Amino acid sequence: MRIYVIKASNFFSAAILASMLILIITAGFISSGSSHVSGASRDLPIYSVNCPEKKVAITFDCAWGASDIPKILDTLEKEDVKATFFIVGQWAEKYPDAVRMMAEKGHDVANHSYSHLRMGALDKERLKSEITKCGDVLNRITRKKIELMRPPYGDYSNNTISVARSLGYYTIQWDVDSLDWKPGISPQEIANRVMRKARAGSIILFHNDTPHTANILPNIITALKKQGYSFEPVSKLIMRENYFLDFEGRQQRKP
Repeated sequence: MRIYVIKASNFFSAAILASMLILIITAGFISSGSSHVSGASRDLPIYSVNCPEKKVAITFDCAWGASDIPKILDTLEKEDVKATFFIVGQWAEKYPDAVRMMAEKGHDVANHSYSHLRMGALDKERLKSEITKCGDVLNRITRKKIELMRPPYGDYSNNTISVARSLGYYTIQWDVDSLDWKPGISPQEIANRVMRKARAGSIILFHNDTPHTANILPNIITALKKQGYSFEPVSKLIMRENYFLDFEGRQQRKP
């Protein structure tokens, strides 16, 4: 039986060389400034905005019931806050008066697809149909141009964003998830999540038709105001030109 001896100097040289190679490969991916999926660049939606002032956007996804919409709108009016409502087309057809009230009170009415499907799995033709059909419904009810789109479940692909862009939409996500939809979550847990995660330029996700959201909304708005935050709808918070998205999907002003 032969016994092979590896010299320590050779072993450590090989280890150092391997480490350097890993660092070089890793740096190549990081320095590119984009996510990679199977070697391809990932197109990102807008998750938040890098703004110098302490402004945040409150958003609601509307896909199920509508009984709490009057209470939510009353709170927003009392607090002098304009919000953004991402509305499923089928929901809008069922509750056109609620959609009309949102628009009349100065809130953003935005596209949340027509059928509430997972858009990341749809081909371009179905994506176009889902976005266009919802936009047509919302435009017919509000007589306003619809320019913001949020994919249901936050599920998207490069095609989702490119098709939305071709139809004149900004694709919007969020960086603060209240988890108000989660079974068993308490009002205090919802409020704590929002207060802990909010920062200047945040887009905050709520849902209507949940057990707690309409009831705790006044307290959350008051707490954010005490922290020095003011509120803008997404349409006014986002940048429209001369920006880029960093790896977090955060809008940054171009130098």
